[in-house]
Amino acid sequence: MDQQKILGYFIEEAKEHLETLETGLLELSSVVEDQERLNEMFRAAHSIKGGAAMLGYSSIQKIAHRLEDSFKILRENKITTDQKLESLFLKGYDVLQNLVEKLQGTFGLNEEEANKIVQEAEPSFVELQAYLNKILNEDEGINNEDVFAQVKGLLTQMLSLFQEKDTAKNRQTLQQVCSQLGKLFPAVDDWQHLTAIASEAIANPQHSYATLAPVIIKELKQNSDYIELKQQEKIEISEALKQLASAKSPYILVSLDPHHLARTLRNVLNPQQLSQVAQALT
Repeated sequence: MDQQKILGYFIEEAKEHLETLETGLLELSSVVEDQERLNEMFRAAHSIKGGAAMLGYSSIQKIAHRLEDSFKILRENKITTDQKLESLFLKGYDVLQNLVEKLQGTFGLNEEEANKIVQEAEPSFVELQAYLNKILNEDEGINNEDVFAQVKGLLTQMLSLFQEKDTAKNRQTLQQVCSQLGKLFPAVDDWQHLTAIASEAIANPQHSYATLAPVIIKELKQNSDYIELKQQEKIEISEALKQLASAKSPYILVSLDPHHLARTLRNVLNPQQLSQVAQALT
């Protein structure tokens, strides 16, 4: 099929999905009580995301994905809506509609302009996530101070577990702590991803507690601080943590300091292997 025809089909379908989203958002206070309509809105955002990904329009894909994640929160939790929440959702919708309209326009969707639109929209989506989280906590009778006190308590518990014997039961308990941490900020998608990756790293039997603990504790603490400072956009999963989650062989984290590096190698290599490394370096 001609690429232009495929693009035409995508635009027409996207416009139908946008209509579903707009209608739902304008009636959000009643929609949150109707699971089927919430499912429709989630599917509409998901369909736009999938079509944009297939055609290579990453800007549309990203914005649709952000809306999809927010609709997922509405589907899975009892949310009390208000005018501010509706306004934040509509801001996100307007960005998605703008991108689709530019794609349909005479000059198409310029990548540089599209990326700028996505970048400028990021603070609004961060605010939407933070406000959803605030509503969830208020509905459950939890204030922000309580939430961050829970984060501190769970990280302290995790540190204590890392100091105990490495057993399957203790690893399961550590994974449960990761799950509890994830539930504290259900509206922050990047935090959900971070705690899931941390849990995968803990489940990976290739790594000792000594390797896991400094990376996981530091990463969870640093990124929870970003949430407390309302800087969710700074949340990032390090390559070290990703490696710990996926590596099929023991992963060694070492300092570049020569003396520290030498001590580390002496701890993990036998004399013959050390000799071979020395020869390889000369």
